[in-house]
Amino acid sequence: MVGSFLAKDLTQKGHSVVVIEKDPQICERLARTTEAMVINGDACDYRYQEEARVDRADVFAAVTGDDDDNLVACQLAKTSFNVPRAVARVNNPKNERIFNLMGIDAISSTTVIGHLIEEETTVGDIITLHLMRKGQFAIVELDIPENAKNSCSKPIKDLGLPKNSVLVALIRDEEVLIPRGDHTLKCGDKVIAVTSVDQEIELKEKLTK
Repeated sequence: MVGSFLAKDLTQKGHSVVVIEKDPQICERLARTTEAMVINGDACDYRYQEEARVDRADVFAAVTGDDDDNLVACQLAKTSFNVPRAVARVNNPKNERIFNLMGIDAISSTTVIGHLIEEETTVGDIITLHLMRKGQFAIVELDIPENAKNSCSKPIKDLGLPKNSVLVALIRDEEVLIPRGDHTLKCGDKVIAVTSVDQEIELKEKLTK
């Protein structure tokens, strides 16, 4: 899923993109919905990177849900095809240091959360920003509206949030707060939360009604 979003976003911005994907159905869908060149194969295999002409790439990105595969694919691109920059999705934050030591730019969920908090990206309704655990959980951003009677002026511990949802940051004016149970939400706050995908709607209702 991350690879599909990247391919669509980068091609729309005018970049030349080649995708190597194992799943034939995903390849077929990408070929229909993006302008990227799509190759059905394993990016850990030399022949598929050669077919993709990785030697011409400015950046190689490995974004599967398997850290081992991402590491092997990036190392192959760097050592066999001399790619100037390799970027990898790291699913286990403990592996981030290993990737960095090997000259691979590692992006973990922890890093993404930090950037989101610092940059305050995406304004408006609840929006999925990054999927984790193969789509079971999502980082979402939500604005607390002025008429949110259920959440405004109430401590977080009293909001009755869904079981698999947790607030990880509050952005209030120019200040970033790490929320605790006794913190009170205010209308106009921006909330960043981690929630199971099937509870996004329930989380929205708890915070905005």
